[in-house]
Amino acid sequence: MTEHLYHSASATFEAALRVPILPPEHRSRRLHGHSYRVRVQAELSDGWAPFAGAETDALQQALAEAVAPLDYAELNAEVPVPTDENLARWIRRRLAGRVPGVRAVGVRSTADTGVDLDAADHAHLWHRFRFEAAHRLPRVPAGHPCGRMHGHGFEVILHADQDLAGADMGIDFDVIAAAWAPLADVLHHACLNDLPGLENPTSELLSQWIWQRLRRELPALSWVSVYETATAGCHYDGKHYRIWKDLRFESALRLIQAPEGDGRRRLHGHSYLLRLHLVAPLDEVLGWTVDYGDVKALFKPVYARLDHHRLDELPGLEQADPGRLARWIRSQAVEPLPQLARIDLQQTPGCGAMLCWGDLGPALPT
Repeated sequence: MTEHLYHSASATFEAALRVPILPPEHRSRRLHGHSYRVRVQAELSDGWAPFAGAETDALQQALAEAVAPLDYAELNAEVPVPTDENLARWIRRRLAGRVPGVRAVGVRSTADTGVDLDAADHAHLWHRFRFEAAHRLPRVPAGHPCGRMHGHGFEVILHADQDLAGADMGIDFDVIAAAWAPLADVLHHACLNDLPGLENPTSELLSQWIWQRLRRELPALSWVSVYETATAGCHYDGKHYRIWKDLRFESALRLIQAPEGDGRRRLHGHSYLLRLHLVAPLDEVLGWTVDYGDVKALFKPVYARLDHHRLDELPGLEQADPGRLARWIRSQAVEPLPQLARIDLQQTPGCGAMLCWGDLGPALPT
């Protein structure tokens, strides 16, 4: 499949707002405020950045400049109905002409709610929920730790996809929360194995179970994402499963193409977040696509070359900027992990590159 390289950047701002189209008694009609986080994904053209390898930093600067008028402002002065999706439209317009190839703009108004607006004006709302539950996986091989009864603080993200066609608001976060509430009562402080249909409660089957119980109540539901741990989880869209596994590594580098006097030309370092996305059919016996532990073990030889090393000295890597590094990781990981479909690499929170071959899939909150 065709490979696509997207660069990503994030920025924050503090602002006050009212949402005047909500019912009179709704709390968000009152003047209130949020600590916003914004992100942009763009397929940048060659030569746009000051030098090859500076794409991520240049995108971050452009985004920061675009949102600067919103910082410590009353948003209604700029956006009459400042919902997350309308703010995303406003930011996208500010980026037009400055940044080529913008694919999506995301706005997160709280830690648990936000929206991603794509180029076709589809608003992908998301709402995160949490429940505490026990489970065991009864079909894993003898000795597998997941075969023992244990528990997790599970997180679930419900994604709703809607074509608003210029409307101020479609489905809102309260509607998503109301749809989730009955399931929260069932799942919270429960043993998942005791629930009908969850006798083998893998992340994949749990996401499917949630989808089947919410799709009729929430027709706009587009993805269910289940975090089994803080570093691993599964997306389900009614047909397909996509799992992800997060890894972190600490590394040094120099950007040799940076001009003289630029700090990036000096030896420096980052704490990287690497997210591996894998797509595979469901194993009907085990109830999962790929064991998260297997992903970590199979990737370990590649990881060992990244963590606590100097990246610009890796054989075959011309320069260790996020885009080139993501492509290098793919070249090293494709044999041990043939299910790999996308690589997200962040050198600082929310800022880096996404390399995908096939469907990009849903975004996860930054």
